[in-house]
Formats: sequence, C-alpha cells, structure tokens
Amino acid sequence: MHAHRNGFSFTTRLLNADDDGLDGLSVSPSLHQSVNYAARDDAHLREMAAPLGNEYYTRRGNPTTARLVNVIADLEGGEAGMMFASGMGAITTTLMTFLRAGDHVVGQRSHYMGTTELLDEILPSYGVETSRVDQTSVSAFEQAIRPNTKLIVLETPVNPMMHITDLRAVCELAKARGILTFCDNTFATPINQRPMELGVDIVMHSATKYIGGHHDLLAGSVTASRELVARIWDRSLVTGAIAAPFNSWLALRGIRTLELRVRQQNANGLAIARFLESHPAVRRVFYPGLTSHPQHELACAQMSGFGGLLTFDLKGGSAAASEFIAALQLASYATSLGGVSSTVMRPAVLFGDRLSPTIVEEQGITPGLIRFAAGIENTEDLVADVGQALDRLGR
Repeated sequence: MHAHRNGFSFTTRLLNADDDGLDGLSVSPSLHQSVNYAARDDAHLREMAAPLGNEYYTRRGNPTTARLVNVIADLEGGEAGMMFASGMGAITTTLMTFLRAGDHVVGQRSHYMGTTELLDEILPSYGVETSRVDQTSVSAFEQAIRPNTKLIVLETPVNPMMHITDLRAVCELAKARGILTFCDNTFATPINQRPMELGVDIVMHSATKYIGGHHDLLAGSVTASRELVARIWDRSLVTGAIAAPFNSWLALRGIRTLELRVRQQNANGLAIARFLESHPAVRRVFYPGLTSHPQHELACAQMSGFGGLLTFDLKGGSAAASEFIAALQLASYATSLGGVSSTVMRPAVLFGDRLSPTIVEEQGITPGLIRFAAGIENTEDLVADVGQALDRLGR
C-alpha cells in the first residue's frame, strides 16, 4: 500500500476522506435524494447558490455526490472534482469547457470508442481541429502540436491493445507550451496510477467501472485544481449531465473496497496473462505486466500495478473466439468491466459495428481477439476456467 502525506494508506483514506461531519453520528453516508433545498432568507440563498455548492439544486451540487468527489480527489491528489451521469458525460462536458471553434486538440489513435467519435466527428463539426497520434511515441505528440493547440487528451492503458502513454514526458511538452492535459485513468484506477503526480491537469474516470465496482451504476468523474473544476462546473450547468444522487451513493459504497478489489484484480490479470502466454492456442497476449509487452518498462515506471484487464489473440480466429467464450463458466459475455465478477467480450463484435473499418484495422482488432476483464474471483479458479475453455477448442 502507498502512504499518503499524512501517513494513512489508501484503504484508510477510502474510508475516511469524506468524513466531514455532514451526517452527524451516522456511520453510513446518507442518501440525499432531494433535488432542491430550502433557504432561510435571501443571503442564505445566495450563499447556497455559490459555485461548487452542495445544497441548492442537484444539477449544481449534492451532499452525497460531494462526499464521493472528496474521496476520489483525495486519491488522485487533486484539489476538487465533479461527478457526472457517465464517463462520456464527464469527457464531453470537460472538452466543451476548454475548446472553442478554431482551437486544436491532440488525441491518441487508440481511445475508448466514445472518445474516438467525439474527436473524429463531433468536435470537427463545431469547428475544432483534431489530430490523433501514436500514443507510444512522445515525438508524435510533439510534432502534432500547433500554435492553436489548447488540449491534449490521453488515456493509458488503452483498450483493446493495452498501449501505454508516457504521461510525464507528454505533460512536460504540454506545460512548456501552456497546453492543458486531460487523462482517462479508468482502467488503471488511482490505486495503480496517479496521473496528476506525473503532471496531468485533469483526471477522468468512468466510475461505472472500478470506482463503483459492482456492475450496478453509471457515473463519471473529473478531478483537477479548484480553478479548472469551477470552469467545468459552470459549463455543466448547461450540459446537465450530472450524476444522480443514488448512483453517487452506490459509487461511494463501492469505492470503500477499491484497493482490496484492485489488488485481487491485479493478481488475477497477471496470472491469467502468464498462463495464456504459454498456451499453444494463443497467438499473442497484450498485458503491460508481462515482460513481453513492448512498453513493460514504462508501465513499471508509472504504474504500481497492472490491472485486471488484458487482451489476447486466438490462433483459431473468429470461430475459436466464439467457442472459447461459450465454454467459459465464470466470466459473463458482457461489454463493461471493472466489477467484482469477470467479464469477457470480442472487440471485433463490439467495435466492428460502431467504428470505421480503418479505425478497427488501425487499432489491431482481429477476429480472434478476446478482451478479458478479471473480477475478484479466486485466482486459481479463473485460470482453471480459462484453461478448460481453451482446451475445448477444436474438439
């Protein structure tokens, strides 16, 4: 576990970072389901309506959501934060805050497909120029920067090929030119990676995944300085993609066990990756914790764990991929990830109908590619289940 500046470890902070006396003697956080709050008088109403307030109108803030924000911001090392209705709500609102027609943004060739569509289709339709570069090359970022570049969008590790971005190096490029950096830290979680310590200005999570951790909520978060969050908050009043109080309450309950869950998912991901790498039915495994990963040294330098998400390519192609998934006993065939139970999916099926053939090919999505998101099941059980499913191929 990693020590905080006050000496407390992550697990302790996950339980106490939001302890502000808001709920009096209540041990469990209250769910503040109310949309609005009554003011005593004119002066009190103005005070309640101040930026980043938590008791006025839920689109402007909510006490339950504020507690969750405090925990995430503490883990990431930020001054403030916000919760949104989804990860894409967080990404879209943030980019709309800092980009205007005539601006330029640099992204990566590989991103979550919603981010890819935002960069390739939606932003250009509003007059924002976009470039997407090979995230494994720092020089590619440098060459893409223009005089009107206002923002660099990062994501590491990235689905589905588990590429890594050198956050420190890219942030140094950006800061020297006055460019903001935004990083999707969903797959790593603040347990395995803290981008703000490497220079990132704004950190985002799809809290639907590891933060919530139980496949039962939809939410997104951003963490940054108070100044930047205040600007995002101001734009969010118009976009309206704010987290529902109940989802914030679920995420607050889920985040308490984040380190315990991620520690087990790290162990499961590495064990499965090592097993797959030695199996004759597997062509290649993509996991930053393996020494065979081309960016393994960089991953070790900026991550303290490698997560539960891995991708591998089966030699038998599409038929083998379908057969493998059908034979699994412990993993659900489902698109999301980060929860207590394992999920598995085929990127060629998920992305093939949504992204262009050029992007699918560019991202290395082959017919036999499998994405496995390990849950917190017993490690030996998961490896055995993967093994028996592989052994049934071609029977």
